[in-house]
Amino acid sequence: MPGGGARAVLDASVIATARDIPATLAIVLETSGSTYVRAGAMALFDVEGAQVGWLSGGCLEPEIAQRAIDAARAMHVDFMEIDTRFDEDLLSGSAIGCRGRLRIALIPMSALGAWPALVSAWREGEPLRLDIALDGALQLACGTHAISRRLPAHAPAWPDAQSHWRLAVAPAPSVIVFGAGPETPFLLPMLRALGATTTLVERRPRWIDAGALADHAHAHTPTQALAGPSRRHDVALVMHHNFELDREALHALAAVPIGFVGLLGPVRRRDDLFRVLPADAREALLPRLHSPVGLHLGGSGPEAIALSIAAQLQRHLHGTPA
Repeated sequence: MPGGGARAVLDASVIATARDIPATLAIVLETSGSTYVRAGAMALFDVEGAQVGWLSGGCLEPEIAQRAIDAARAMHVDFMEIDTRFDEDLLSGSAIGCRGRLRIALIPMSALGAWPALVSAWREGEPLRLDIALDGALQLACGTHAISRRLPAHAPAWPDAQSHWRLAVAPAPSVIVFGAGPETPFLLPMLRALGATTTLVERRPRWIDAGALADHAHAHTPTQALAGPSRRHDVALVMHHNFELDREALHALAAVPIGFVGLLGPVRRRDDLFRVLPADAREALLPRLHSPVGLHLGGSGPEAIALSIAAQLQRHLHGTPA
């Protein structure tokens, strides 16, 4: 089944571009009523029938896919509206999905030659900005990269249509993990599926191959990993299952402004680690340390631990209060 989320869609769009597969990016411009997604949501459809991302619970995608394939082949921008807000749809038995309205732009990827550079900048922490005009003018930018195009457009007959829409796709959150272990094969793919960019810092021979599961991997000390030129991380997880290595990582993290530091292990272990850290490091860590990391979901074993950590990070990164 096709995946979802901005990261999955943007990654797939780069692959389609590299393989020269005609594909269309469907972008939600605006919504009214009850809808599965909000403005800025995306899905990708290609002429081979592949789909990545969802704009509904599955009921609207066949109609969107056909229009998307037509846009990819004709190399034009298309606009479509799907409106299921009215009682007559429900009473006639023709209502599908939620009772709301989606307005969607369909943009052929083959017209966006520098698109992979924009997606690369987005992965590194820059917001993706999209200015889409009714006449087919496109202004797309991310970091120092920009695309300006005017394509043929099938303008919609919407009486209240705007002349253009400005949307922003927030950058992928970045999670740096200090130490691999039994949870890693479950946690890293789960975080990636939820849209995060992951970095694993591990130099022990037994676990170093786990770096293949992350977007980036370093066999560095924690200080070296945090001192590099890479983007600022949103979350740090310390989970070596090794007291001294965890102490080293916490000491290094005390000096950097990562807002969420998660420590694997029981409270007693955290207290023991704090006893051997300098006072200034303890003071710097305490307001942002989550220990034990993970929500209390029940269960045991590495799979359950990975799920509990991923659930807590999902809540933290998307602003849901504890």
